[in-house]
Amino acid sequence: MSLDRKIRVGVLFGGRSSEHEVSLMSTRSVINALSPEKYEIIPIGITHKGVWLSGEDALEAFEFSNTKNLTEVSLIPGSLSRMLYKVTQAQAGNIQLEALSQLDVVFPVLHGTFGEDGTIQGLLEMSGIPYVGAGVLASSVCMDKALFKEVMRANNLPVLPSLTITTDQITKDKEATLDRIEAFLNYPIFIKPANGGSSVGTSKCRSRSDLLEGLLEALQYDRRVLVEKGLSAREIEVSVLGNTNPRASLPGEIIPAAEFYSYEAKYHDENTQLVIPAHLPEEVVAKIQALAVKAYIAVDCAGMARVDFLIDRASNELYISETNTIPGFTKISMYPKLWAVSGLPYPALLDSLIELALERKEEIDRLQRLYRRSA
Repeated sequence: MSLDRKIRVGVLFGGRSSEHEVSLMSTRSVINALSPEKYEIIPIGITHKGVWLSGEDALEAFEFSNTKNLTEVSLIPGSLSRMLYKVTQAQAGNIQLEALSQLDVVFPVLHGTFGEDGTIQGLLEMSGIPYVGAGVLASSVCMDKALFKEVMRANNLPVLPSLTITTDQITKDKEATLDRIEAFLNYPIFIKPANGGSSVGTSKCRSRSDLLEGLLEALQYDRRVLVEKGLSAREIEVSVLGNTNPRASLPGEIIPAAEFYSYEAKYHDENTQLVIPAHLPEEVVAKIQALAVKAYIAVDCAGMARVDFLIDRASNELYISETNTIPGFTKISMYPKLWAVSGLPYPALLDSLIELALERKEEIDRLQRLYRRSA
């Protein structure tokens, strides 16, 4: 994109997700690092109820839960104008739209549901706006941990044994469901909502009573739950960047303060350690990087993703745990830290992500949308 002005970047944050607060932390870091010489930043916050709001100091207003002075805004799918509209309530309950600002690109910093699951990506596609990160397909597949495991297995990539349990199965016959899980997996067993992040709703279960409690906890956040073999494992993460030719960073290791990398351990416990880069043999680093790129390509990722691994402490076997298409961007987050130690500082990383978004939109726009039969 060749412009004689700054690139207008709509930064989307907040969202209808249990990770709303994490999004605010990530967005603060992103906005602080985006060059004011290159970019005009248009902050767009989404409330827990799904209302889109913008205005001066919008992020700060969300951080302090004081959004009364912000303006309601919206995109119009199908207009292809890349315009952000101001929404006003007219007489008789009618809604009026007023053009507010054209967006050159959108940077979604929306973790979890309605942000990382393909829904916002679909809206941006319908609005004709380039955006940072994975498309609809990769976003939805990677968001659903259970489906992601099946795609990895189909591509002969190493994942742990797992089952998918639904609300309906627990409601109809919880004892039979518990029996099925225990027949398939030995304790300890990990329970996670299929769609979610930041370890919200995740439990480590050592008994049947733990198992039922963990299932009921996870089912508060999703109607489908991933039930997975538990390991005593090292937790390794690697950042991937790119579109058609992605590359992987050096890996890092999480040493959680808690028994596993819970929400509290991630964001509130200062005793959690990030070892960057991870202390691993060169051949293991190369294997992790290669598997991360293969996993990224298998789901048709674009822009960025963080691929998480587990290394069994007993056997040293390596397993892909999950892929996050909108990884954390807070000051303590692995994704930017791993690129920094790999030679790509935070501001340059953001520049690359925006360039990749514009590049991918140009590639998509070259596709034919009208079929003409030859004579």
